[in-house]
Amino acid sequence: MSKEKPILLEDHIKKAKEGKQISFNYLLDTFWNDVYSFQLKRTQDEYEAEDITIQSFSRAFDKINTFKEEYNFKTWLIQISKNIHIDLLRKKNASIQSKTTAQVDDVVYKIIDHTPTPEDKLITEQNLAQLLLYIKKLKPNYQKVINLRYFQELSYKEIAHHLNEPINNVKVKLLRARKLLSEIITDAN
Repeated sequence: MSKEKPILLEDHIKKAKEGKQISFNYLLDTFWNDVYSFQLKRTQDEYEAEDITIQSFSRAFDKINTFKEEYNFKTWLIQISKNIHIDLLRKKNASIQSKTTAQVDDVVYKIIDHTPTPEDKLITEQNLAQLLLYIKKLKPNYQKVINLRYFQELSYKEIAHHLNEPINNVKVKLLRARKLLSEIITDAN
């Protein structure tokens, strides 16, 4: 009987550099609370801390190929988060727009997940009313991104344009919204 070897953090970082969705999810799930807590202490505001955390992961996923394995990943993320907060303070609440090219959008942001999620299963089973009740439990910014993606069926680029946000912010928001929605659904069942 052979035991499956657990995937190490280093392996997830390597796989994220290769564009593997499961590894992006793992990194987001593993380090979300660390970055969010760090920002909550700095900002004393839940929404601002969450927004900076989303931007931090967006930038980290955008620049994942620049991460050097001899450094601590959590420290790298916290430094990115700290820099974003400093930039926001300098710009006095001006929004930060990521300077990405169409080529980078097409290459780096190909985060695809074909596995059915709990919310996909609910939609498939025609339990739309129940799903809408679950979605209403999310914060408004997460409700909006779920609505645009799954009910209006907009692409990431269209959502980014609609929300006037960088595409990588949209992807991280959607990852986070799906994770929270999945937890709500799991807890309810």
